[in-house]
Amino acid sequence: MPRLPVILISCALAAAAVASGCGEEGAAEGARVTVYVSAPMHGPEGAAGEGLCVEAREQAAQGKGDSELKLRVICLDASEEGGDWSLAQVGANARRATEDSTAIAYVGEPEAEARRQSGPILEAAEIAQLGRIGGRQAIAQVQAALDEGDASDPRAAVFDAVE
Repeated sequence: MPRLPVILISCALAAAAVASGCGEEGAAEGARVTVYVSAPMHGPEGAAGEGLCVEAREQAAQGKGDSELKLRVICLDASEEGGDWSLAQVGANARRATEDSTAIAYVGEPEAEARRQSGPILEAAEIAQLGRIGGRQAIAQVQAALDEGDASDPRAAVFDAVE
């Protein structure tokens, strides 16, 4: 029974995080939104994962697009200690993105099996998943969706555009 208080506290913290996000008015001009990139950063696929992250960050730093929102890229390692990617780590990465009220998109996973793990988690939170695509292309798609979609709800704009 001692786990119940921990669960209640966790739920309260999650609700507070969501409440501190965009709010009823939507995202304010100049607000920061986040794209998560999840890929193995170590082991045999590490170089490709690092490349995906670098491309995404470079594209976001170029600031292309008409949206007044600031795009931040957070890279998450989907590999386990030995270097191979891990379904448990993929799930943890997807859950981390869903806990961030500024998250609007998730780039990854390179492996289809991993996308099947993270996909339902992200879909339930209506966070767009862009898989099997380069970092530059993924961020360009996100920027285009932000430019064309409803600026007051950037998560929905990207989710609807990528669907």
